[in-house]
Amino acid sequence: MDLNLEYAAHQRALMSANVAANDDDRHASLVKASGIAGRISDFQHGLGAAAACAWSKAQLANSAKVDAGSGASPNAA
Repeated sequence: MDLNLEYAAHQRALMSANVAANDDDRHASLVKASGIAGRISDFQHGLGAAAACAWSKAQLANSAKVDAGSGASPNAA
């Protein structure tokens, strides 16, 4: 995995969410960013990288925001 490409893709997705024309586009961009963060976290965990903890925490926080934006309950199974 090329982490620089993944970091850049993550930033682009977040920036797209910031300038989204509507809530659906914003939600789609946040979902994309969350998926990228998950891949980065998984990769870093696999390497035993110390930074993996920060990405895991960021992914959880972003997932909560994405869930809140969709009207879904974070406790829904």
